[in-house]
Parts: sequence; C-alpha cells; structure tokens
Amino acid sequence: MRIGIAADHGGFELKVQLIADLRTAGYEVEDFGAHELVTGDDYPDFVVPLARAVAKGEITRGLAICGSGVGACVAANKVPGVRAALITDSFSAHQGVEDDDMNVMCLGGRITGYALSWDLVQVFLNAHFKWAERFSRRLAKVAALEKERKV
Repeated sequence: MRIGIAADHGGFELKVQLIADLRTAGYEVEDFGAHELVTGDDYPDFVVPLARAVAKGEITRGLAICGSGVGACVAANKVPGVRAALITDSFSAHQGVEDDDMNVMCLGGRITGYALSWDLVQVFLNAHFKWAERFSRRLAKVAALEKERKV
C-alpha cells in the first residue's frame, strides 16, 4: 500500500513521527511536505498535491495534517475523487473507509496526540470498503455532485 502524507507547520512534528513508524511497519511512504518547519507556511500547498495524487490513484491512502485538521480536510475535499474526514476516534477511522470509502484521513497535529494518531492511522489503513449496495449508491450520488458545474 502506497501512503501519502502532508502537513503544514501545525502538523509537521506529527508527520515526521508518523513517517518513521509507517516505514518501520513496511509501508511505502511519499512525503508531500512540508520538508522543513516553516511557521508561516500554508496547508493547501502540501495537502492539495497529496489529494490530487490520491484522486489519480498514484497514492492508495492519504494522511493530511494541520494544526486542527480542519483546514487540511477542507482543502483535500476540494479535489474531485477525494473523500477526506477529520478523524479523532477509532470507530470513525474504520467506518469512514468501510461505509464511505474515505481515502484521506485528516488529523490535528495540535489536537490529537501521537499515540492516538498512530492508532487511528493503523485502523484507517487496515479498513476496507464494504461494497454494499447502499454504500455504493450513496457514493454515486457524491460523485455526481463533483461533476456539477457551478455558475
């Protein structure tokens, strides 16, 4: 499984820790930045390239981190084909994948501690979409929204 990860200054430290443990666990990890701590950087500069790679299928699952996780989630969800959610509990980490085919998990680097974040990442990466008819039907409706042209 190819994992992509991105963070601004608010999630930089958590990103560095997660990359180390993901690689130790045997995952192929692509780091979309930030590659150094710059307190004035902007989460869309890192999260959007990650989200685009997920949408294109170049990355299997993405992890997007900013201070609260909210901005990263907002930015990731602007990319068609991305289904991102801010996750703070293990139920949502697996249910978001199983029922909603979530492909980007967002974390708050200033909100969620490392131990919980690592647990959530493992749950997210081990979950699989259920392919039940009701879930597929709902996702088709979401995909249709992405194709609408806004005036």
